[in-house]
Amino acid sequence: MNFFEAILFGLVQALTEYFPVSSSAHIRIVGGLLGQDPGAAFTAIIQFGTELAVLLYFRHDIARILTHWFRCLAGKDGSSWRERMGSKDHDAALGWYIILGTLPIVVAGLLFQKIIETKLRNLWITVVVLIVFGLLLDYFDRHGRQNKEIRQMSARDALLFGIGQMLALIPGVSRSGGTMTFGRALGYTRESATRVSFLMAIPAVFGAGILETVKSLKNINADAAFPGWGATICATVVSFLLGYIVIIAFLKIVSRFSYRGFVIYRIGLAIFVAIMLMVGALPAVGGVAAS
Repeated sequence: MNFFEAILFGLVQALTEYFPVSSSAHIRIVGGLLGQDPGAAFTAIIQFGTELAVLLYFRHDIARILTHWFRCLAGKDGSSWRERMGSKDHDAALGWYIILGTLPIVVAGLLFQKIIETKLRNLWITVVVLIVFGLLLDYFDRHGRQNKEIRQMSARDALLFGIGQMLALIPGVSRSGGTMTFGRALGYTRESATRVSFLMAIPAVFGAGILETVKSLKNINADAAFPGWGATICATVVSFLLGYIVIIAFLKIVSRFSYRGFVIYRIGLAIFVAIMLMVGALPAVGGVAAS
């Protein structure tokens, strides 16, 4: 992978991480078209750029949630276990809900890691998943009650949001798409479902990113796809800067429009990938397309 290809992957990561269109699918597709596997180390590192953008944008929300969560945990707002779990403090409760919502993807990721990294990376699976979850997002977006806010979240809702996030382990589902679909199915407004998606991603993506980076760095010298630290750092900076702009734009979009545009894009992308697979321009599983 050369410097410009590394920057391109950084752009793709930033443009697709937050939208419900599956960034992992796009990285996989672009890599196939370029005949380049970006490699586990490079992919894990550039994800830090987009997640740092989330931390920066939601820094006040995160600080407030952590402050209230630690205060309740220390028992300063009450001595009963219910009060320590945030029964009288929404922000403290939200901290617990984010933890609860993170558990499904952690458990599934550990139990099914080998399947996720091998069998589920077939692009034909991605094609089907892009269409199916796109249609589900569209259905629940149009038929959702659209009246629940984040402050009305319950432990049950948090767990269901987490299951939606867990399904994103399948390339093509999209982490944001999974959580937003479940959020709309539960009756949350688009803005609330989107904010929950951003907040719930922080521990999951950072945790997975750190583990993957540590694991990959041990074998980085043997990773032929790794473009070098200069290109990797530049790609990460690009994903951070562009990612911050995309967050602002996305929150404005969902406050005014439905998810229909993203659904149409998902279906169009699935059709494009299917055609590329049929003509041999894309390999279904890794490698380089036949010439």
